[in-house]
Amino acid sequence: MSVWTLMKEDVSCIFERDPAARNRFEVLTCYAGVHAILMHRINHWLWGKGLRWPARFMGNMARLFTGIEIHPGAQVGRRFFVDHGTGVVIGETAIVGNDVTLYQGVTLGGRTLNEGKRHPTIGNDVIIGAGAKILGPFTIGEGARIGSNAVVLDEVPEGATVVGIPARVVRCRDANQRCVELVRDQVGSEAPKTIFDAYGVDEVSSETVDPIEELRDEIANLRTELAAVRGAHESLEKNCG
Repeated sequence: MSVWTLMKEDVSCIFERDPAARNRFEVLTCYAGVHAILMHRINHWLWGKGLRWPARFMGNMARLFTGIEIHPGAQVGRRFFVDHGTGVVIGETAIVGNDVTLYQGVTLGGRTLNEGKRHPTIGNDVIIGAGAKILGPFTIGEGARIGSNAVVLDEVPEGATVVGIPARVVRCRDANQRCVELVRDQVGSEAPKTIFDAYGVDEVSSETVDPIEELRDEIANLRTELAAVRGAHESLEKNCG
């Protein structure tokens, strides 16, 4: 498939994923994510031809203009969309499938200085919410949803929604047995199917994804127990006195 065909698909797919997009002229002139991927298509072609320095230089220029850093060695599939985009980083050995959507602040990074595969492989039809970090040479399964600000350090099964630090599976969009097992292990029950919204924050219940609320409840219980212990201690002192 030609670079030109890929570029046309990158522009066309935006109208399906961003209701703010009104026409092609606006998309081509005002969308930093479009500018970044169009430049990457060219840079990746140069990289494949062995023109490593020109590819890196042009990639750096794209980063300066768009705030999005895509290493020219990264493999990016068809109909790729970065919405907003500022702060997105995609590493050299990352592989991104078709119909993938990223939001601002996403990092597809590595955790080692060793050569070889260091960055994640993202399956088709994956949505990665704002601020999420996916770190390591593992796979994010097809149709997975990564919640905003999640830190993903392990493989994610197909159709799963993951949230938190470190990320854990909280929803399954299909009957993937691996996903269902992870929900049971990490959440304690089989969560129902759900629809994922743009930023990876779906209808997951607050008790599942809000550790701060859990801490508040635990602190309240500890205060109650402490008050009871103090009361018992004061009674004991009075009786002994």
